[in-house]
Amino acid sequence: MAIYVRIPTPLRKYTGGEDRVSVDATTVGQALSGLTQAYPDIQSRIFDDAGALRRFVNVYANDEDIRFQKDLDTEVPEGAEISIVPAIAGG
Repeated sequence: MAIYVRIPTPLRKYTGGEDRVSVDATTVGQALSGLTQAYPDIQSRIFDDAGALRRFVNVYANDEDIRFQKDLDTEVPEGAEISIVPAIAGG
């Protein structure tokens, strides 16, 4: 079923400029896996070498932080929107 992954501006160069990508998935993990299969260069920006989400990458499923749900196992209904939000440091 179709899930939409919103791509933040700094990562769009890895998706050919696409700001929203459709993937077939039922969980956040499957959706991100589909994204990285379609756009392999984005994988190292989202996941570390062990395959875990990078600490500075926040992921939201329908505006809810997946860390407070089931992380990558968070289920998403058809038409759901997943947002990748890199943390921004500053002072």
